[in-house]
Amino acid sequence: MDFNISEELTSVKGLAQQILNDFTAVDQLKAVDQQDQRFDPALWQALAEAGLLGLDIEETFGGTDLGYYALTVLCEEVGRTVAPAPVVPVLVGAAGTIRRYASIKQKEAWLKGIAEGSLQISAALEEYANDDPTQPTASAAKTEGGYALSGTKICVSQATTARRILLSARNGDELVVALIDPRAAGIELTPQVVTSGETLHELAMNSVQVPDEDIIAVGAKALEAMQWAQQATRTALCAMMVGLADKMMRTTGSYTTEREQFGRPIATFQAVSHRVADCYIDVECLSLVTEQAVSLIDQSRPAEEAVLIAKIWCGDTAHRVSQASQHCHGGTGVDRDYPLHRYCMHARQIELSLGNSAQLNAQLGSRIAREYLAASQA
Repeated sequence: MDFNISEELTSVKGLAQQILNDFTAVDQLKAVDQQDQRFDPALWQALAEAGLLGLDIEETFGGTDLGYYALTVLCEEVGRTVAPAPVVPVLVGAAGTIRRYASIKQKEAWLKGIAEGSLQISAALEEYANDDPTQPTASAAKTEGGYALSGTKICVSQATTARRILLSARNGDELVVALIDPRAAGIELTPQVVTSGETLHELAMNSVQVPDEDIIAVGAKALEAMQWAQQATRTALCAMMVGLADKMMRTTGSYTTEREQFGRPIATFQAVSHRVADCYIDVECLSLVTEQAVSLIDQSRPAEEAVLIAKIWCGDTAHRVSQASQHCHGGTGVDRDYPLHRYCMHARQIELSLGNSAQLNAQLGSRIAREYLAASQA
């Protein structure tokens, strides 16, 4: 059995690296960091012109239809360069869910523009006391011709520029997935500066009217859509962490071979070499479990357990590799003119997004216990 990725995916990886490297020099990233929203329109358009924004969009709607696996390849390279490109909320959380669960008319309305880079739709999957979009506290009341949504979502990317934001709310026992206009009456956006240094937004809704044409799914289909969105987004964050952690590890390896102490490179010290070797093991393990989850999602197979394992590894790897990289760099690691700090902050942000390792460990343990109990009673 051949475990190498296909020639198409190799091409996607190479093209993504070429474009992202052109837009992520240290000075360019510093300039973007000063903006209210960490986003580079020129980079986004370059990705669109190369066909990379449409990797998981059907050809009928302007994409290349290479699938979810190819999209995570792009996510990994965005992580490796800490590029200011919102690929996860826009291409995975929003476009990926629309592709699989929206009507043909809704796909025609939104997917072509996303693939072309002419518009964005973001996704809001988290609330203050809950990061599970299948169990939102936000409410949806049926009205004539649509729904009225109330509640609060947090850490919403591209909230001020997106044409719509995909989110879930509950109408009694029934789940509703909607595309909400962030400029609609009853919407209040409050900036939130998060761990990564980005400015995201709290989105507060007060009886916001959403027409039927912007309702993606209701009931069982809505639950399936949010389960997919949660699993796909978590796994895409893991793929991004593979790139981030790999770059931190290699930056540390390079630095320790050049930095000398007591007349020789510190990489020759056993404690340092062991620390970097541990980083390598973490990155390789994260890559393996992430690829398992990606493959299952790409094949539309059950992936809940694989996704939980990958996100647990993601959080642990983010913490351990960031810490080891900082320690091996010494004071240089916290210098804001040196690139490492940017990787560490983004790693911490991903570690805490859509469930931290402790929380997900508890969920995985409960799942295993239920399965064991069911098997013992059979």
